[in-house]
Amino acid sequence: MQTPSSSSSSSAPRRYWLLVVFLVLASALGSFFNDMFTPALPAMCRFFHTSVPTMQMGITTGMIGLALGQFLLGPLSDRYGRKPILICSLLLFIVAAVVSVYSTSVHFFIWCRLFQGLGASGGYFLARTMPADIYSGRPLAKLMALVGAINGVAPASAPVFGGVASDTWGWQSVFVILAVFAAVVLVISHWVKESLPPSRRATGSWLSLFGGYAGLVRRRPFMVHVCFKGLALGILFAYISASPYILQNHYGLSQTVYGLVIGANALFVVTGSMLALRFRPLKRAAFAGSGLVLAAVAAQAYALWHVHSIWVFEGCTVIMLLGLGLIFTTTNTLSMNEGRDRAGEASAILGISGYVVGAVAAPMVGMGNVLHSTAIVYLSLACATFVCAIASRRLAPDLDTQSGK
Repeated sequence: MQTPSSSSSSSAPRRYWLLVVFLVLASALGSFFNDMFTPALPAMCRFFHTSVPTMQMGITTGMIGLALGQFLLGPLSDRYGRKPILICSLLLFIVAAVVSVYSTSVHFFIWCRLFQGLGASGGYFLARTMPADIYSGRPLAKLMALVGAINGVAPASAPVFGGVASDTWGWQSVFVILAVFAAVVLVISHWVKESLPPSRRATGSWLSLFGGYAGLVRRRPFMVHVCFKGLALGILFAYISASPYILQNHYGLSQTVYGLVIGANALFVVTGSMLALRFRPLKRAAFAGSGLVLAAVAAQAYALWHVHSIWVFEGCTVIMLLGLGLIFTTTNTLSMNEGRDRAGEASAILGISGYVVGAVAAPMVGMGNVLHSTAIVYLSLACATFVCAIASRRLAPDLDTQSGK
């Protein structure tokens, strides 16, 4: 028979890994929401008889929903707790995903994507918020890196599942699978404890709930890392938006093979996420990552104009994604560590930054010649990201001294 102390000790690892699994699945919903239907984009253009930029508005509108949802739900989760917000958002996502299956026009589908984004935003930003409720400093960095690395399975597998499903059953099957996935997350949430106790919740009027945003945007270290993450995420979304047309239309890959290639590429983000923990102070990882991204993007931009080789395209892409992985772990951790006293709003601002940039970048890569417009968008964002890396490097050492630098 176990003593109370031994029982508590043995249950702690189980609780930790249950939290890890839950956070992975909750954040993966955001990745699946964006990545799973990208292999079907060319086929959906044909189904709806619409243009590439119009179809890419489905990505843009989804990003707007993710950004708006995080803006609204961040303060509400600080007041009412994390789990009630998560449950409501997942139910909204399930309904919007099912309704989108019956779309008869591209405009109706785009509206469905907006509500899907609103629903997916709950799990996506709470996967950053809940760790900051419990941990700080390097323990926070380790948990977020672990979740980020394991969650690399999402962008690695989502295009594969999406490509196979859309090839076999049509694009509608993608959204049926997404609805089922959200339902699974909803069921698992029953066993996850609320991370924000009533004693730590925000009080006051509804209007005052949003006042925390003003204080956070005045914190220079927080905003430097928010902008850093947002611009880097914009590169990733530009890549997600452009790659179906480059790899399928230009290089002739099928939807299924495209999904396998994109899935393999995503593993380099995972590698970068784990490598970031080897840097001390942690922010050096982001600076190294920004240098890799800038070098890879510069070579990629030249290749997209002049070389036209799938092997060169892939070589530059995997180096770029490795650098982005280094950036994501670092900027997520430092932003949430600096804003953990208002974790809901901090996570919302961090998430919104990427989707605002992504919502602009996604349709721009489809304007005119996709190869040329992608090169221009990549290079512009990579240069801006490197500027943020320099600003981050000039800040004081990151993380608190008790948790280690």
